[in-house]
Amino acid sequence: MSFVDTFFANLKKNPSRPFVTEVHGARLERTHGGRLAELIAHARGALRAHEIAPGDRVVLLAPNSAKWVAADIAMLAEGANVVPMYARQAKDELVLMMKDAGASLVVCADEALEQGVKAEWAEAPTITFDKLFSGDAVSEPPKPRADEDVVTIIYTSGTSGEPKGVMTTAGNVRFMLDTIDRRLTELMGRPGGRDRVFHYLPFCFAGSRFVLWSNLYRENGVMVSTDLSNLPEELKTAQPEWFLNVPALLERVKEGVEKKIAGQGLPVRKLYDAAIEAWRDARKDRATLPQRLLLAAARRTIFAKIKAQIGEELSCLICGSAPLAEETQAWFELLGLPVYQVYGLTETTAIVSMDRPRAAAPGKVGYAIDGVEMKLGDGSELLVRGPNIFSGYWGKDEATEDAFQGGWFRTGDQGRIDTDGRLVIVGRVKNILVPESGHNVAPEPIEQRLLEGVPGVTQAVVIGHGRPYLTAILTGDTPREEAAKAIDAINEGLPHYRRIRSFHLSPEPFSIENGLLTANSKLRRKAIEAHYADAIERLYA
Repeated sequence: MSFVDTFFANLKKNPSRPFVTEVHGARLERTHGGRLAELIAHARGALRAHEIAPGDRVVLLAPNSAKWVAADIAMLAEGANVVPMYARQAKDELVLMMKDAGASLVVCADEALEQGVKAEWAEAPTITFDKLFSGDAVSEPPKPRADEDVVTIIYTSGTSGEPKGVMTTAGNVRFMLDTIDRRLTELMGRPGGRDRVFHYLPFCFAGSRFVLWSNLYRENGVMVSTDLSNLPEELKTAQPEWFLNVPALLERVKEGVEKKIAGQGLPVRKLYDAAIEAWRDARKDRATLPQRLLLAAARRTIFAKIKAQIGEELSCLICGSAPLAEETQAWFELLGLPVYQVYGLTETTAIVSMDRPRAAAPGKVGYAIDGVEMKLGDGSELLVRGPNIFSGYWGKDEATEDAFQGGWFRTGDQGRIDTDGRLVIVGRVKNILVPESGHNVAPEPIEQRLLEGVPGVTQAVVIGHGRPYLTAILTGDTPREEAAKAIDAINEGLPHYRRIRSFHLSPEPFSIENGLLTANSKLRRKAIEAHYADAIERLYA
């Protein structure tokens, strides 16, 4: 029985259970198991009308919704290799990946997305949701899948910046869903079916997909954000017990709380500041008795109120995709809201390590999940092997071979494993930047746009790994106002996570002499970041 069969069985068993609930501000729009099964059946009919056969690559281009979920399951049921893509990504980049995948069909949420694809690829084989869900219903069981069969191809920038399609097999998925099911049962203290789960990250990314799939697998519903600009109201409406986060959101929550505290009266500000100081001292084992008493009182009063404002029903938060500041993780724990970190890549079926319930250590990303091995290779690069490792990059045998070393997958991350076996991620081995949004960003294409689009600029380095946004160090002779105007124009053609939000102009060029270029005139990125450390900190102040 494949994981897709399990999805079908769970929908049939629970026709009145809301499996996907769209959160529209204060309103909930529920799609129950029976209705979701109907949507899937109609979508399967439309796929057959377009002669989709097992192994065909079908692109899914849409924001999160109940129909996204139905389309995904229908494609899986027909034996297609689902290729989910980010609806907000630049259309020329999307089309490049669609063509690389050899897409037999591109399913778009609406005509606007369809027209955007057609503008870059006139012959694209597209269909919208309206037509997808108007097909003749198919009531057959899902097509069989062997463990080695590829079920989805997710494109990632990887370590070189070149888009590569990561092939994930049915066996990878089954292993990971069983792993997540066990961990969530341990975390919640009960089997699935009653968890209140909220999700705001795009389903097209590996980690998000497994939040969705694991809930379907556990006979559980998931509540889906429909407006990222309205998350506070959506969370208030959803009242979840847990949800997956990227560090950027947790940092914003913490900053928002501290801004509100700063606007309170003097007694509240003094209590908060003193309690935070006591907490920091307590973490270093040097808090005095009065500090410990103050901290205990603050936990019952001010910190309990803060937690209630974030989410009264929340029992924990889960965080992944990028480094989370150690103090931020500890701050949430201070509120009585543990943050459990998850580390993984698309190539590892989303997960390598996870924090264990009630055993999280701030700054660390947990232990290797059962059945997965990890060790450190050259340059402290983290190497991984196990049933979670992908089968290869679509159409790129050489890249697949380069990704492995003696049967171990090379993650491209520098790591450290402590004496208890917990993993610490130190940084990227190569140049890919992973800002707090969790996106993989290759700096070189953006740097080239800066060199071409900003008059007078002769060198450019993009900064932003583990940061809230991207910034740049520029050298050359150009007025700041003119550079700012040019960068604004460049940003208009880039997705939000690749935009330059601030920059530093340096009159001193990078050179071999000052140690900022190699002998063959290539950028020494770490040296540049160290040289301009103060300027960079000001860009994020």
